[in-house]
This record gives sequence, C-alpha cells and structure tokens, in this order.
Amino acid sequence: MAEFLTDIETIRKRARQEIDKGPVTDAYGADRERVLKVLNEALATEVVCTLRYKRHYYTASGLYSEPVAAEFLEHAREEQEHADKLAERIVQLGGEPDFDPDTLTRRSHAEYDASTDLVEMLKEDLVAERVAVASYTEIVQWLGNDDPTTRRVFEELLAQEEEHADDLRGLLERIPPHGKDA
Repeated sequence: MAEFLTDIETIRKRARQEIDKGPVTDAYGADRERVLKVLNEALATEVVCTLRYKRHYYTASGLYSEPVAAEFLEHAREEQEHADKLAERIVQLGGEPDFDPDTLTRRSHAEYDASTDLVEMLKEDLVAERVAVASYTEIVQWLGNDDPTTRRVFEELLAQEEEHADDLRGLLERIPPHGKDA
C-alpha cells in the first residue's frame, strides 16, 4: 500500500466504528452541522428558483415570450434537479432536507419574483443566477478539501448556474428593453 494511506487494518477497524454514520468517517474534515446548514440554504435557493422560473414560464407573454418561456421551463427543470441533488447529499450526511414552505424565502440566497414584464423577468432571473454563482463559488472555496463530495455537488451546480446566467444574458440582448411588444 502507498505510504500516505493508513494501513488497511486500521481503516477496516475504523469503518466498523460508528457504522450508523454511513459515509461520514473520521476522514471527513468539515463541520458537518455547518455543511448541512449551508446545504439546506442552497436547497431553499433552488426551490425558490424553481418556483420563480415556473411562475415566469406560465405568465410570460408578448411577442418574444415563446423562446423565453421555453428557457424558463428548462431552467425550472434544472433547478429542481439541483434541489434533488442537494436533498440527496443532505440525507447522505445524516441530515434532513428542509422543505418547510414557511421559511423557504428567508433561507434562500435568491429572491422570489412576481414580475409581469418579460424583460423584468429576465433581469430578475439573471440577478438570481448571479447570486447563485457568487454564493456557490464561495461555498466551493470554503469546502476546499474538507468535504470533496459536497464540493463536487456545488461545482456541478455552479457550472449550470453560470450557463443559466449566460443564457439569460443572451436573451436579454435580443429583446428590446421596453415596449408593448416585449
């Protein structure tokens, strides 16, 4: 075995201890309770984003609304997938995903939006994506090597949030800023 690894007998012995912790072993270097809190905040963010995109999908109207609404629906699906990944990781770490609707918006990094103007919808969604990009970048850096699995989850989400922001910016560039047609 390589020199940097603990001998296999010690690893086996440790694996039998605290077996109820599942994947969380002595090698886990992060503050699990704090990681669970951060994961639940991100879960709330993704749920709020899903709801915002769904509302925008159903209420988008005007000349340019068809391709924009299609993008809203795609983003809503992807945000729901993000929420599912976060909930799975919370459970893996021995926590409970917090879907409490009474506290979702307080725990979310992003805000809900009820805009009725298509351009305003796009702007608010872009702001929310930029908030997610900034938040998830900080979370990735904070996790470092202390919890590489959770870090990878956030890295995957971050890449997709950056893609969403780029999509929204592109749509905004093609729609006139004001007017009855939007």
